[in-house]
Amino acid sequence: MLHLIVQAPIESAVLARIDAGDAVVFQQRAIWNVMAGHVLQERLQRLLENNCRLYVLQDDMEVNGIKPEQLIEGIGIIDYQGLVELSVANKVSKTWY
Repeated sequence: MLHLIVQAPIESAVLARIDAGDAVVFQQRAIWNVMAGHVLQERLQRLLENNCRLYVLQDDMEVNGIKPEQLIEGIGIIDYQGLVELSVANKVSKTWY
């Protein structure tokens, strides 16, 4: 499943619905939740350890002045082509506002 997370702060119930192997893209204001040292870091690291793939959009990082080294280790950076590829690869997607 592909989860598109736009909300910030992220509700615990949203993270609880992410299963092993799911892909998650943090977009717009949600990218602030994947910064190193954020209160959700430990929880997001557990998702990574559970074979979840976590991403942010490169354009959102650039607009907000976020550098790759500021992200939690293991968070991938994708462009819109990568988002399309994830959408095609995952038959089911859910957007969390």
